[in-house]
Amino acid sequence: MKALLALEDGRTFPCRSFTGHGETSGEVVFNTSMTGYQEVLTDPSYRGQMVTMTYPLIGNYGVNLKDIESDRIQVAAFLMKEYQGSPSNYRLTDTLGDYLKNHGVLGVDNLDTRALTRHIRTAGAMRAMISTQDLEPDSLVKRACRTPSMVGQDLASGVTTRFPYRWINNRPELLKDIASLDKTVWNFRGTRKSVVALDFGIKYNILRNLSDQGIEVLVVPADTPADTIRSLEPDGIFLSNGPGDPEPITYAVDTIRQLLEYRPIFGICLGIQLLGLALGGTTFKLKFGHRGSNQPVKNLMTGRVEITSQNHGFAVDMESLENKDIQITHINLNDNTVEGFRHRKFPVFAVQYHPEASPGPHDASYLFSEFKKSME
Repeated sequence: MKALLALEDGRTFPCRSFTGHGETSGEVVFNTSMTGYQEVLTDPSYRGQMVTMTYPLIGNYGVNLKDIESDRIQVAAFLMKEYQGSPSNYRLTDTLGDYLKNHGVLGVDNLDTRALTRHIRTAGAMRAMISTQDLEPDSLVKRACRTPSMVGQDLASGVTTRFPYRWINNRPELLKDIASLDKTVWNFRGTRKSVVALDFGIKYNILRNLSDQGIEVLVVPADTPADTIRSLEPDGIFLSNGPGDPEPITYAVDTIRQLLEYRPIFGICLGIQLLGLALGGTTFKLKFGHRGSNQPVKNLMTGRVEITSQNHGFAVDMESLENKDIQITHINLNDNTVEGFRHRKFPVFAVQYHPEASPGPHDASYLFSEFKKSME
């Protein structure tokens, strides 16, 4: 079925929908991963974005229920060069096309993904619209221009959990409203370290890694106040990944600022950005972001280069952290942006990349172990 992708700067790309009629809008971005498309689809950090896969063949191993990172597909649309509708994989439970259809998400192929990626790298990530109904370029470009910008939107509030939950046996166990909980919520008090995870769009594999460290995890909504967290008396606090611009999430920044001296804090992705803001730093929007499983990061503490998985369009301004008792621990070797820091006085540290994904030969799960040690 014919479809058209229109960007806000007037560039258009013909393509084909393999999921039927539909149209959607969002920020168009690209991901350079060769595998892991199901993890990409279900990562809440992609909320509001149409994701282009640069690897040319997508769908060849289908989908299954074990590789999801949240309870739904999060992307606004999924774009690729060639869709493979006849997958081969002993674990598959569905084809990618049917999976997208069942979640009402538009999937398109026959798209010149190389040309689109080159354009995004030159012009930057931007608003766009795809339609199988409105194939008039000028009309679709105008509609793309009316799509809300990622800048200034609080997208975390749309992906956070509504109710607190425990992570038990690799799945969430929902609890009552957060106001009804207190320090008796922990099942293993005294035998395991307890962590409150603020959910800005948390990935399931982060919870698996925390659990693998023998940590009892309670996930709470993004707007949970500092006093409520203190009443739970956790051993540590985790700040999750999540979508979009960190600056509008002022309620979380205020909460983090109040907890800086209370317990050890570990943040990932959006978590590092919110932590940077709470420590007096600033953030900015990257031209086209870091999305893929092959991002080189230098660990300044060891001198080693880690090949990392990343998904973010904003970053902490390194200069804004100067004279704030903060040590930069990791940098991105493509553009020298901040990939990690720690506080010199408080047991507080964070990374911009996703250590739970561990795409390269270096196992970055040491960060979860380090977090556990900080609570001892």
